[in-house]
Amino acid sequence: MAAPAGRPGLSEFSFRRLGKPEELRAAEEVQAIAGQLSGEPGVPVPLQRAFQDNGGLVVGAFVDIHLAGMSAGFLGWDGETLFHYAHATAVRPEYQNHHVGFRLRAFEREEVLRAGLSQIRWTVDPLVSRSAFVSLRRLGAVADRYYVHYYGRGGPTPDSPEETDRLRLIWRIATPAVEERLSGRIPSRSDDERRQRGSAAIVETETNEHGLRIPTSVTEPSGGPATIEIPFDLALHREHDPASVRTWRHASRDAFRAAFDLGYQVDDFAVVSADHERRSFYFLGPRPEASPGPSPDAAARADRQEG
Repeated sequence: MAAPAGRPGLSEFSFRRLGKPEELRAAEEVQAIAGQLSGEPGVPVPLQRAFQDNGGLVVGAFVDIHLAGMSAGFLGWDGETLFHYAHATAVRPEYQNHHVGFRLRAFEREEVLRAGLSQIRWTVDPLVSRSAFVSLRRLGAVADRYYVHYYGRGGPTPDSPEETDRLRLIWRIATPAVEERLSGRIPSRSDDERRQRGSAAIVETETNEHGLRIPTSVTEPSGGPATIEIPFDLALHREHDPASVRTWRHASRDAFRAAFDLGYQVDDFAVVSADHERRSFYFLGPRPEASPGPSPDAAARADRQEG
């Protein structure tokens, strides 16, 4: 399906489940176009059909009859909680400044609530500010787990593939906090600046000779509020200083793993401006149920090392 001419307003999008074979093929096409930047394969038509007909969801954002974006997922179970796992979300590049990803997830939430579930999970590349902003700031999800090299080597550069680390996000879709975020009630710029100044920086950074901010050191959080900085625009690093992507990847990996091992979770994300520079920060605090000391995952790793 070709995209229509012109730039639609927010009210011109409609959202619904996909069902016809040509709609599923259009969803496959949208994923292929959007995936040119991420290098990740899409969900093929037969698997989309399997999701849709067996407890999962395949939904689309339409401008008239043209598919602008899609999301596909399935039922997940971790031994305690039944949830919807949002496996793939893709938006055509020409619609990526129309809040389509946010509105797709909000529509997905309505469908999942209707099915009687109260949680949606998915993963994001922890170095991509846009994904973090939508997921944590606009939707109100939290991040509590870090996966190292989740899909093996891949990404947008076939000649020099990147490591595919991911953050796991949990979206508790029936909570008042999520309702507030969906209604647009978010912290103010001054609130963000105050929280950033009052938090310990797990990742220290400085500007390099290319004018890009890079990590210089990583420290463990000490129990109070903390931040983890990431690149404001990862694409600029890939274009002007590709080696810095690996530096950021390893620094953020060490930072997130240390924080999660000590019982932290990521509860928000903000872009803070200072001295004409925009900087991206994850905000972290102790998990409500966390107790002092290392997490079970950290203890298990220590036991393996001692053994």
